[in-house]
Amino acid sequence: MQDVSTPGFMQIVARRGAPDWFVTEFFRVHETSVLSSDILECATHNGTGRPVIAQLIGESIPHLVRAAQQLTCFPFAGVDLNLGCPAPKVFRKNVGGGLLRDLPHVDEILAALRDALPGTLLTVKARIGFDDADRDATLPALLEILNRHRVDFFALHGRTVRGLYRSAVDYDAIARAVRDARCPVAANGDISSAEKAACVHAQTHCAALMVGRHAVRNPWIFRQIREHFAAQPVFQPVLADVRQYVEELAEAAATPGTTSARLAARLKKFLNFTGASVDPHGEFLAAMRRAPDMDALRRVCDAHLLAGSRVTRPFPAEPYPGVISRPNCEI
Repeated sequence: MQDVSTPGFMQIVARRGAPDWFVTEFFRVHETSVLSSDILECATHNGTGRPVIAQLIGESIPHLVRAAQQLTCFPFAGVDLNLGCPAPKVFRKNVGGGLLRDLPHVDEILAALRDALPGTLLTVKARIGFDDADRDATLPALLEILNRHRVDFFALHGRTVRGLYRSAVDYDAIARAVRDARCPVAANGDISSAEKAACVHAQTHCAALMVGRHAVRNPWIFRQIREHFAAQPVFQPVLADVRQYVEELAEAAATPGTTSARLAARLKKFLNFTGASVDPHGEFLAAMRRAPDMDALRRVCDAHLLAGSRVTRPFPAEPYPGVISRPNCEI
C-alpha cells in the first residue's frame, strides 16, 4: 500500500497480531530507477519476525529483471509483480492494472522474471480485468500465463481496474481462479472483518486472504481473523486503544526535520480509514481533516476517542454505513 506499508506501520500492526507475511509498497521500475532505500528497510529493518515480499511495478522487461535480481541481495521472501494498481496515473503508463490490457506482454514479463529468479518465490497481484467489457476473457487468459510460468502465489482482487474500490467485489471470479490456478490463491477485496473473512473463505475456498485498507482502519484485524478461525474469543478494541494506535503512528512517522503540519498530513492518510469506524456520523473524520497541525490533531483525537464514556466505547469491526473514507487509489 503506497505511503502506508512502511517498516513502522508493519511493526505497529505486528504488535497487535501480525499477518503471516507482509508486502512492501511497490518499487517503481523504469530506465533510471534505483531501489528505494525507504522500501528496502521493510526487509533490512523490519523487526516483525514475519516474511516480507518485495513488490515491483513497471513494464520494461530488462529493467524489471534488473530490479528483481538486485532484490535477491536483500532478505526478502520473494518478488511480486503488481498487475492490479487502479490509479489512473499508474495504469495510463501501461503499468499496474494497465498491463491487463496487454496480456502478451505480461506473458513475456513473467517468462523473463521466472528465468531470472529460479530459486526465488515469484508472486503476482492482479484484478479480474481492466473493465467490464474484457473481464470474462482476461482472467482465464491470465491464469493460463501464471500456470505456464509456474508462479508460486496469486493474490486476486475481485474488482476490475476501472471498478477502483467502488464496485461490488466478484468473489465468484476469485472462486474460479482458485479452481483453475495451479498455485495457491489469496482472495482480496473488502476483507473488512473476521466475519467477512470467514464468509469470503467459505465462498471462494481460497488458500489465503489479503487485507489492505481495512488493516489501516483496524490494525487488530489479523489477530481477529486468526481468533475467529480458531473458534476463540475475538479481541474487541475500544476507542482508547485507537488513540494509542494514533500515537504510535505519529511516533513511527516522525522524522528529523518533519514539521508539525507535515506530520499531521501524514497521519491523515491513516486516519481517513480509521475514522470510518469512530462514529456513525463522520464527525471525527470531518474534524480530523480540518486539523492544521499535530497539536490540533491530537486535540481532535482526545475529544473523539478519550472524552467521557468514549474511552471504553467498542471500536466496531466494520465501518459505519455511509461514513466515507478517502482511500489512496494506489492502495
